Parts: sequence; C-alpha cells; structure tokens
Amino acid sequence: MKKIFLLAACFMGAFSVKAQDSTGTDSGKFTFSGYMDTYYFGNFNNPKSQSNMGLNALGSSNARAFDQKSGQFGIGLIQAKAAYSSDKVDAVMDLAFGPFADLGNYGNNVAFLGAGSTSLAIKQAYVTLKATSKLSFTAGQFGTHIGYEVIDAPVNFNYSLSNLFNNGPFYHIGLKGQYSFSDKAYLMLGVVNNVDNIFDNNKKKGLIGQFFFSPVSGWNVYLNAIASNEASQDVTGVKADDASYALFDLTTTYQITSKFYVGLNAATGSQKGDYQNAGGPAEKKTWGGFALYTNYAFSDKFALGARYESFDNKSGVRALTDAAGNGASVNSITFTGNITTGGGHVLLKPELRIDSYSANKFEKNDGSLTKSQATLGMAAIFKF
Repeated sequence: MKKIFLLAACFMGAFSVKAQDSTGTDSGKFTFSGYMDTYYFGNFNNPKSQSNMGLNALGSSNARAFDQKSGQFGIGLIQAKAAYSSDKVDAVMDLAFGPFADLGNYGNNVAFLGAGSTSLAIKQAYVTLKATSKLSFTAGQFGTHIGYEVIDAPVNFNYSLSNLFNNGPFYHIGLKGQYSFSDKAYLMLGVVNNVDNIFDNNKKKGLIGQFFFSPVSGWNVYLNAIASNEASQDVTGVKADDASYALFDLTTTYQITSKFYVGLNAATGSQKGDYQNAGGPAEKKTWGGFALYTNYAFSDKFALGARYESFDNKSGVRALTDAAGNGASVNSITFTGNITTGGGHVLLKPELRIDSYSANKFEKNDGSLTKSQATLGMAAIFKF
C-alpha cells in the first residue's frame, strides 16, 4: 500500500540519532535508511528487442512497470532516506536514483531546464505538523495513498509490479490533513496540484481522500479516492473542464495466521479527454481491475507468495494497449519467493510471471506476435 507510515515503519530504526534542544533535553530522533536493487530476468519469447514491454503501434507501451528489460542484468533503484520525528513534527527527505527512480517520477521533468533537473531525484519531501494527538497536517511531495504496492522493492512481496500500480498515480504535491478517531480508524483529506506532475497544469486543484478502518485485529481496510482536472490550459482547444480524472480504490489486507497473509486491491477509474496526448474534448472512458495477493512464511528466512491480477483497458484511455495500439485487457499471475540472508540486510526474490493479453502484444525471436509472455529471473535487494 502506498502509505507513508508503512514506508517509515519498514525503514526507520536502521540508524538513528537523538536531537537535543538548548537545554539538553531529547526533542526528537533522526533516522537514515535506504536500499538498492539489481536483477536479471529472462523472457521465454526471446524477443530481439530484449524488452518485456510488448509492442504498441502508437509508440509507448507499459506491459511492465519497472522490470522492462530481459536477457540482461540491470539495476533498479538506489534510495537514501533521512527522517526526523518528534512529538510535534515529522519530516522526510527521500532521494532516489536509477532507472526505476526516473520511471517512478513520471511527469517530474522541468522542461525549461533542458532534459531534466535534480528534482527528478526527489522521491518524497514533506513535513508533518502534529496539531494534536489525533490531528496532523502534511505538506510537500509525498507518495500516493492509492493502491496496494509501493515503489520500494523491499516493501513489496513481489518484485515486478502490478498493472494497477503501473497505471498510477505515483505521487502528489500538496497539503493533506489526517484525523484519527481511534487506533482502528482515521480519515485523510487533501488538496494536490494534479496527478503525477511536479507543476500544476491548470489553476484547478485535485482532491484526495482515504478512510482507514480495522474491523478486527489483523484486518485492515483502506478506501481511497482522487478527483482532478488534468486539462492543460496551454494547449489550444483544450479547456480545463474537459479532462476530468477520477479514481476509486479499495485496498485490504488480512493476516490470517502468523504465517499466512492475504491482500486485495481493486480499483476503477474514469477520465474525460485525452489529456496525456494533448488531445481535445472527448467522451468519458473507464478502466479498472483487481489484484489478489497471498503469501506464506515457511520460516523467518523463506516465504512464497502468488499474485493474480486482471486489468481492463479496452476503452483505450490508458497506455496499456495491444500491439496494434487498441485498448486491451490483461490477466497476469506471478509467483515470488522471498529469501532473507546477509544478516537480514539482503533479500533474494526469484520470480516467475506470466502475462496474457486479449490480443497480440508480444514479439518472438522470429518476428511473429503472440498474446502472452513468461519471464523468469531473480532480484537481489540490499537494505539498511
């Protein structure tokens, strides 16, 4: 789940330094953490392009989120995260480098500085003011609250990311407030510039929300939403009222036993206007899907999990298409092992994934096309 507190819980505590005020009294704690990952995946189709992305006659294709290359070694992401926490304030400065960092910072490209800028390295940068024990306010750039998976490889059980994750959003820049009714329920509401962009593309703001509740111990439920106007006022013929974007998301997890865990992510979205390609007004189109997760811990050093997902973009409004450029649907199943070694600092993730599209999508070595592909490989992650 793209929950800021989840990331903090996974990484904080690796390194900490207590801060002191002028009287010498402990006032807060600094933590520093991070990770790096590298991988190798083979593709049973043996495509000449060495790509897991498939074909798209319109140019771009997003059959896979980050593990886009096959038949070659690659690096994913290098993260360095500094955080400060006290009774009154939290602050996070989260920097990321590498191919996955650029992909995860979709839209974060400062054109007037040329090809890009150092803003691409900022994964998160926010401050949280704790007004009371129940009410807090967060301002800055923060990871999205929507979805089950996050960009951080050590947090996800599977290494490859789902189609729901791949279709975003990834991050927001804005202000949000959170009120905790109890330790079993809270409500978050916020105002953001837009979806996945460092600068606002019009004068209107997007609205985000999340309601969390825990019906019983071990069962967590997150109801998430975002609504935004994504039209660019700088494109001739495109009005700000013609590119509405909305996404509703359910994420729920249940720790059935100390070893057996299940999760579900389901989402439905709609948008009006092909704002991603600077197009004009259009009818409202929808997309959606679900992913079911399960894993079992055989020991504290080995676990095995599976993810089944289905994503429907037959309307063609998102970037997931078939080889001809038409809207498509896809069913995917992923089997992943998690091996913990190196004193708990190294995660090895062997993984098999099979993607099956509704029409031809992938190339073979002889140049012919097929609806499906299977990849097998291993990721190695170092965390501290």
